[in-house]
Amino acid sequence: MASEGIALERVRRVMPGWLQGLLAVALLVVMSVVLSLGLSRTRLPVVVEVDGTPSQVRTHAATVSEALEHAELDLYPEDLVWPDLDAELMPGTIIRVQRAQPVVLSADGQVFQIRTHATTVGESLTESGVQVGPADEVWLGDHLVELNAPLDDLLPSSAEMIHSGGLHLPAEGETDDPPTIRLQRAASLTLDDGGTTKTLHTTLTTVGQVLQEHKVTLFMGDEAVPGLQERIIQGMSVAIHRSVPVQITADGRLIRTRTLAENVAGALGQEGIALVGKDRVEPDLVDPVQPDMTIGVTRVREEFDVEFEPIPFETVWIGDPEVEIDNIRMVQDGQVGLTKRRYRIVYENDQKVDRFLEDVWAAQPPITKTMAYGTKIVVRTLDTPDGPVEYWRKMRVYTTSYTAASCGKPKTHPRYGYTRLGWWLTKGIVAVDPEVIPLRTKMYIPGYGIGRAGDTGGGVKGKFVDLGFDQHNYQSWHWWSDIYILTPVPPRDEIRWVLPDWPRYPDRRR
Repeated sequence: MASEGIALERVRRVMPGWLQGLLAVALLVVMSVVLSLGLSRTRLPVVVEVDGTPSQVRTHAATVSEALEHAELDLYPEDLVWPDLDAELMPGTIIRVQRAQPVVLSADGQVFQIRTHATTVGESLTESGVQVGPADEVWLGDHLVELNAPLDDLLPSSAEMIHSGGLHLPAEGETDDPPTIRLQRAASLTLDDGGTTKTLHTTLTTVGQVLQEHKVTLFMGDEAVPGLQERIIQGMSVAIHRSVPVQITADGRLIRTRTLAENVAGALGQEGIALVGKDRVEPDLVDPVQPDMTIGVTRVREEFDVEFEPIPFETVWIGDPEVEIDNIRMVQDGQVGLTKRRYRIVYENDQKVDRFLEDVWAAQPPITKTMAYGTKIVVRTLDTPDGPVEYWRKMRVYTTSYTAASCGKPKTHPRYGYTRLGWWLTKGIVAVDPEVIPLRTKMYIPGYGIGRAGDTGGGVKGKFVDLGFDQHNYQSWHWWSDIYILTPVPPRDEIRWVLPDWPRYPDRRR
C-alpha cells in the first residue's frame, strides 16, 4: 500500500491541477454508489398486512412501530396491531393491522362518532353502552335493520394499495362519510278499546298510525279520543268509542257499517245517502238505531217515454212516354208516417214496476214515393266495321268470355258444347240473364260483333254478358262494355223497362 501511495503521489506531482479535481469527483461518485448498494442490501424484508391486504416492503426499522411509521401508516387508538408495536423486526416478519371502522351513533338526542371492531349493529351499540328497548327501531343509514345486521357490507374498506415505496391509508376526512346508526326510541301509551285496556309501544307519530300498526280496526262511526291526527306523547291515553253495527241496502249495494247515530236518519246521513222525491225507507227515519238492524232504501223515480211508430211509405213506378227508355225521374219523394204514444214508467231501485199509457197523438199518414221510368223507344243506327246496324236500346254491361271447355262440363258429358237453347257454342252466341235480356235477343258488341242470347250461366246475373268463343279463336274479356240491342223492337209487354244496377265490379276500365 505504501508503494501504491508513493506512486499516486508521484502521479499527482506530474498531473495538472484540473485533472486532479476531476479525479476526486469521480472517486466520490463511485464511493456513493457502492454505499447505496450496500445499504439497500442491508434493509430487512417484511410483510405489512392491513385488513387482510398484504404488501411486501423493505425497511431499516428495528421495531414494528418504526416500520409502520416509515410506511406512513397512521394508527388510531382503536386499531389492532400484531406483533406489539415495540416488537423487534426479524427478516420475513408479518405485521398485521386491523383497522377499527368509523361509525356515527345517533341516540337519545346525542350524535357522536366511534371506531369499532364490531361486526353487527347490535354489537356496536352495546360496545358504546347504548341499550335498545323491545320496540325501539334501529336505522342504518336509510334502512330499518335488525340488531344482528352485519356492518361489513355497508362500511368502507380502509386498505389502499402501496405507492411510492410505502403504505398509505386515507387520513381522516379522505374517506366517504361513515355510516350512521340511528336509534329511535319507542313511546308507550294506554289504549282503552271499548273497555279493554292494554299498553302499546310505538315509534310512530300519530294516533291513527299507531292504531293501524297494531291492527286496531276503526269502522265508520267509531270515535278515537284524542283524534287520529293527534301526535303521540309519552304516557298518553287513547280511548275508542265503538259504534253500533248496522247494514244498509241502497242503490244496489249492501253497506255494512257502524254508527253512533241515534236514529235511522242519522245513520243514512253518516253514509251520505240522501232521499229524493218519492224514495222510501224502512224502518221509518225517526226510528231508533238498534244493533245489527237492516235499513232498506227504495229508490223511486218516474220517467216518460214517447214511442214513435213509423209507418213505411210505398214506392210505385209509372211509365213516362215522354222519357226515353233507361232513364228515370222521381215524381214524388216518399215520407214515413208516424204514430206517437207517451207512457209513464215507474221504477223502484232501477227495476220497472209499472208502465201505463198517458197520451196518443194522431198518426201522420205516409206519402207514397212515385218514380217514373221512360217508355219512349227511339231506333238509332250505329256504324260498325261490318256495316250499319239498327238498335233500340244501349246497355252498359260487364263482359267476360268463355268456351265449351270452360263452361263446366267434361267432354264426356252429353251436353258438352251445347247452350241453354241447345245450340252448339261458337262465336256469336252469348250467355245472359234472361230476367234482363231475353233469350234469342240479337245484339251488337263492339270488338266482338253480332251476338245472339242463346245461353245462361249460374254466375251470369244482372247486367252481365258472357261472350262465347270457339277454342281456336278465344279472346279473354274482363271489362265493362256498351252493347246495343238490335231491332226489331219486342212487344212492349215483354220489355223490362227498369234494369238492375248490378253487378258492380271495381273494374278500372269502366
